Amino acid sequence: MTVDVHPIPAERLRVRPANDPEADWARAACAGDRLAFARLHERFVRLVHGIVLSRVGARHVDDLVQDVFATALERIGSLRDPAAFGAWIASIARSRATDFHRRAAPRAHAELPDDEALRAAGVPAHVRAEALEALSAIRALPEAYRETLVLRLVEGLTGPEIAARTGLTPGSVRVNLHRGMRLLRKRLGGEETS
Repeated sequence: MTVDVHPIPAERLRVRPANDPEADWARAACAGDRLAFARLHERFVRLVHGIVLSRVGARHVDDLVQDVFATALERIGSLRDPAAFGAWIASIARSRATDFHRRAAPRAHAELPDDEALRAAGVPAHVRAEALEALSAIRALPEAYRETLVLRLVEGLTGPEIAARTGLTPGSVRVNLHRGMRLLRKRLGGEETS
């Protein structure tokens, strides 16, 4: 029996608490406070890195992450709801990754630089092969699963951290992680558990 699996859409956002330091930092950053923006960068860099990594090769991730934060700094004044900074910057990251692929399309698929990045980091060959296989399998998953899995497995964010930083509800994150792991196990040839 096949189970029809659908990702929880990112539009199911949760309400942020009134005493949210991230919202305070975003308000201050909107007013031109660079230190507040630096705090937001520190808090959200793993989120942005994970989103971009789930969509493009490792060789391009650092540059794109830098571009995302440069764009965010430039456009911070257009942020309507400071409490939604995480969802806003996640949207910029997704858009930047999409733009990257649009511009890279004519170059065909000369992309195997993930191995180069892992080799440069001193990762042994057998571990590189397994990591690339897993990352390839994750990238083949639907977006909601791909993104939450990279944030959890690569960036090391917990489910509640993913929810807090993306604006998804904790329940949506749990569902996406559970369903994504089930699909990932299946793609990697692991046992399917019910």
